[in-house]
Amino acid sequence: MNTEETVFGQTYRYYLSRIRELSLASLAQPLGAKATGEGLKIPFFGNEYTVSSQAMTDPAGRRPPHEICVILSKYILMCPDTLPGKADWVSFRDLKDAGPLTKYFANDVERAIAVYFSGNSAELKKAAISLGGHRPELDVDYDIALQFDALPQVPVLLLYNDADAEFSASCSVLFNSSVDTFLDAECIAMLGWQLFHHLKKANARQD
Repeated sequence: MNTEETVFGQTYRYYLSRIRELSLASLAQPLGAKATGEGLKIPFFGNEYTVSSQAMTDPAGRRPPHEICVILSKYILMCPDTLPGKADWVSFRDLKDAGPLTKYFANDVERAIAVYFSGNSAELKKAAISLGGHRPELDVDYDIALQFDALPQVPVLLLYNDADAEFSASCSVLFNSSVDTFLDAECIAMLGWQLFHHLKKANARQD
């Protein structure tokens, strides 16, 4: 028996049991999701996932990867009674309970994006736009500044400067300061890694 699959399966079933306790239709509006007879349809980096009390499925009807299942589950389970107001952009390290994960986020998300796309800012921009990246409503001086609607209530901001004669490529991934209303620190870190993963996949499709 695959122990890892067993653990993932147990976690998956646990979240479904928690979701069964909720009225999913009542959460559609605050989460920015679509209510269906099966539950909720929630967009995540451009793909629409269905979550019901019985299963989570991707657009092809398959169970999503474990990390996406966890993120979608937490997004539903943490839905606040009152939506937060307008908030500022902040770094991951400034979020509540981010401390133990700040090194992971810096290395496996921000530095990983910078290294992977170093010298290829045009390819990064094309990949980002193919994922729905759009110009944010702020004026910043970066080679690339694009906002993603990772989840309907969870915007993500990518700031990137390519390498030049003096400096290595650098990347910052910022979140709305109210993001921890909808996701815990672990899920926010996983969401950052999903951004990197989706950018790599989008770039590979362009080759």
